[in-house]
Amino acid sequence: MTSSVVYRVAGIHSKQPWFVMSAAEYFSLFASDDPMISHYYSFEADHTHGMTMAIPDGCVDIVFDCDPSAPNAVVCGTAVEATSARFIHKHRYFGVRYAPGLVPDFVKASAAEMIDQKLNFLDAVPGAHSLFEQIVSEQDFARQVTLLKEFVAKRSTRKQSAVTSLAVRTILQQKGNLQMRDLEEVTGFTSRTVQRQFQDDLGLSPKAFSRMIRGQSAVYEINHSRHNKVAFSELACDLGFSDQSHFLREFKKLVNATPLDYQNLVKQQTYLDRIRCC
Repeated sequence: MTSSVVYRVAGIHSKQPWFVMSAAEYFSLFASDDPMISHYYSFEADHTHGMTMAIPDGCVDIVFDCDPSAPNAVVCGTAVEATSARFIHKHRYFGVRYAPGLVPDFVKASAAEMIDQKLNFLDAVPGAHSLFEQIVSEQDFARQVTLLKEFVAKRSTRKQSAVTSLAVRTILQQKGNLQMRDLEEVTGFTSRTVQRQFQDDLGLSPKAFSRMIRGQSAVYEINHSRHNKVAFSELACDLGFSDQSHFLREFKKLVNATPLDYQNLVKQQTYLDRIRCC
């Protein structure tokens, strides 16, 4: 049994804040008209802001390097832990991020084969050469979004089992704060069945995916704190960590910074002001 249910938690979109904070300028368009997509984005890499890191988010990205002299594109599976992201100084990038837990069906690789991997776009997506040429030669962000939307609209996401669909939706709704017994109760299946279906569909265990979403939820709360100050003990409790030390360890693995250091950096760089929503 399969399901084409798509998932979105209102107000919470997957974040790659290091991309924003290491960019000369960052444009973002949230694709509310297409629930398969988290958002489209474009930025110019600026290494004067330091090393760029990718944070685990359970998402698949397609990223185009639009430099006229050496354009290329990659399909990026989610990282399991914070990992360095290689962007070339002064190059302009354009990308699309799928919603957490969704895999585009036109990518010729299994979900498991994409974890922690970057695949050459033209090798992984047959018949996409024309799209590639159009996007990397286009300078207007809105036009790039239109081109990619038209391409994606003719294609689908990969079908998932009903068990996985329900498990993913529950994990997102609970911000990653749940146990396997909770998924057993929600789905009506044993943990063994849930884990097997989940692994087949996403290439990850429910626990690993929940860990990513819980980390993303922590990042979201820090990014959107009204006074740029979060009580980490309260946040750790709200997200179901056993104690503040557990929260600190997990955050450092997923974000490559302590919560305090990250919070100070977000405040210093006025994170939300750096994103130009189009």
